[in-house]
Formats: sequence, C-alpha cells, structure tokens
Amino acid sequence: MEIRIEEMAFSYASVPVLKDICLDIREPQFVSILGPNGVGKSTLIHCINKILDPTAGKVFLDGRSVKEYSLKEMAKEVGYVPYSSSDTFPLSVVDTILLGRHPHAGWKTSDEDLEIVYDTMSKLGIEDLALRPFNELSAGQHQKVMLARGLVQRPKVLLLDEPTSNLDVKHQLGISRLLKHLSHEDGILVIMISHDLNIASKYSDNIILMYEGAIYAVGTPAQVLTRENVLTVYGVDSEIIDDGGRPHLVLKDLESGECLPMADSAVCTSIL
Repeated sequence: MEIRIEEMAFSYASVPVLKDICLDIREPQFVSILGPNGVGKSTLIHCINKILDPTAGKVFLDGRSVKEYSLKEMAKEVGYVPYSSSDTFPLSVVDTILLGRHPHAGWKTSDEDLEIVYDTMSKLGIEDLALRPFNELSAGQHQKVMLARGLVQRPKVLLLDEPTSNLDVKHQLGISRLLKHLSHEDGILVIMISHDLNIASKYSDNIILMYEGAIYAVGTPAQVLTRENVLTVYGVDSEIIDDGGRPHLVLKDLESGECLPMADSAVCTSIL
C-alpha cells in the first residue's frame, strides 16, 4: 500500500492547520509522526483515512484518490486507533474487538473472526480480559483493546494516534516492538503519532517531524532527530547519544542547563 499526498492543506473554518503537505510512503514500514502539540499531526492522519476532507491538494492510496473510496472500502484497507474512545457501552472486551471485523464480515461472526480476535488478544497479552466489560477497564487496558480492534481489521495501513500514551514503560516498549514486528513481518504500513522521541527513535524505520503545520524533516531517526532539529521544533536543547546507530536524546532545560528527566538518571549523570 502506497500513500501519496500532493500539496495538501487543511483549515478549520478560517484557521489554517496544515499547509503544503507533500509526502510519499511506498512500502511496509514503521513510521512515527513527531512534533509539538497543535502542529497538525492528528489532522494529517485524519485526512489520510477520510475522517477529514482536505481543503486543498489530494491524498492517494495505491494511486487512487481517497475521495473515491467508500467508507467500507476504507475500513478494509486502513485501520485507525484513536487517542481515546468515547465508547461507553458495557460490551465485553471480546465483543468490542469483534467490531473491528465488521468491514469484512458484516454482523455475522464466523469462526475465522473469533480466531483472529483471540490471536490478536494473545499477541497483546489481554486474553484474560475477554469477558470483562470494556467500560470498566483501566486506561492502559482500554488502550490495548482499542489497538486490538484496529489490528483485527487486518488492514494494509494502520494509523495510530499516541497508542502508548496510557501505558507504563514496559508496555510502551512492548507495543512499539509489536508494531515494528507487524510492519516487517506482516507487511503493514504502520504510522504512529508519538510524543516520545526516544521510543520513536528506537523502533521507527522513518520519522516525519512536523512544525507549524508543515513537514519540517523526513528520514531515518538519525537524519531527523538531530540537536538542531529538536531545538528548532521543540525549543529544547539536547545531547545526542549514539545507541547502536540510533540517536538517544537527553533533553536539557535551556534556563538551568540541567538534564530533563527523559532519560535514565544514570545516563543523564554520565552526560553532565
């Protein structure tokens, strides 16, 4: 699945959010979208999956304009895991995840659908939650169930809006590792919005860095996460440590010159 974006812009009423977005992603890989709050990261993926209609420019999936896709066709090709869900119905976890199979199976559940659901739950380590009411889960469990619902669609493209935001460090690493595995082993183009620069650096094949509604830099973690780029986009100074060919950032407070607690204290101490 190829995503191509040509000179795309988007505005809410008269307020511009995105401008002159040009992008071409051609093969299965794990891509992270980074940037400060309010730069248009979520708006970008909403224009890709047809939640929003660009005010200018075009978005193509495999050479076909997204405007030509029906919503059901889009759901078969593109999975979406939002930052949070407003779902409040007391469905069980397994029934909540089964909703992700609807574009393929309609309202009739097959043995194959159930097999896909339970296999996905096993990968995410949430089999024990199968019969729990979805609306009684913790924030972290909620996030994993939403990820499972996106994965059971078996999409060619998976778009995720901060999928690790409510997880502890161990599970952040586990989910990021799983997403990279899915992109490489299952041939899925995974695009994740993140605020964690070091997790994005550790697992991403490529990074899209956004700034003021536009794409500021695109490339490998080493190409994009430089001291200069981080200073310009985030207004934060940093030290860059080489971690097996990938940058690991230790952020500094510009006023005090002290390390910010983004890295382990042992690493931070060794830098000072």
